[in-house]
Amino acid sequence: MADDKDQDKLAEEWANALLDQEPAAGGAAGASADDALADEWAKALATQEAEDVKKDKDQSFLRTQTHEPEFRDMTAEHKAQRQNPGTKRDLDFILDIPLEVSAELGRTRLLINELLQLGQGSVVELNKLAGEPMEIFVNGKLVARGEAVVINEKFGIRLTDIISPIERVKQLA
Repeated sequence: MADDKDQDKLAEEWANALLDQEPAAGGAAGASADDALADEWAKALATQEAEDVKKDKDQSFLRTQTHEPEFRDMTAEHKAQRQNPGTKRDLDFILDIPLEVSAELGRTRLLINELLQLGQGSVVELNKLAGEPMEIFVNGKLVARGEAVVINEKFGIRLTDIISPIERVKQLA
């Protein structure tokens, strides 16, 4: 550490000495263009050296001000959660996110001409057979299947099959 201070002091003195030097008197005294160019280079080098010394001092100061980050080991908590699947996860922060839920009886394709000819009492044939389960989508993704029911004169869906995560991943491909 003392050697660094000594080197810094010598470098600073050398840089200051080069900056303080004045070019030799010109003109008739015989100072040539090469001497003037050498003096400019010496000043530039001295300035650069002074900047390097300052930068080294700043870096030394910054090294003393930094510290290693501390990270908490979450391995034990993760293992405890996996071993006790009954533990409740804290999911309160996502409970207010709105989702679009839709149920689909079936699908069909019609030409515009066929669509324009539809009227009250027309029958549209769907691609599903009677008795096949309806599909329930959440935000456009199939999550369950069920059957239509009527409760208090309103339609509802009784879920009969929840799509497993593996099946949902297969649908993405």
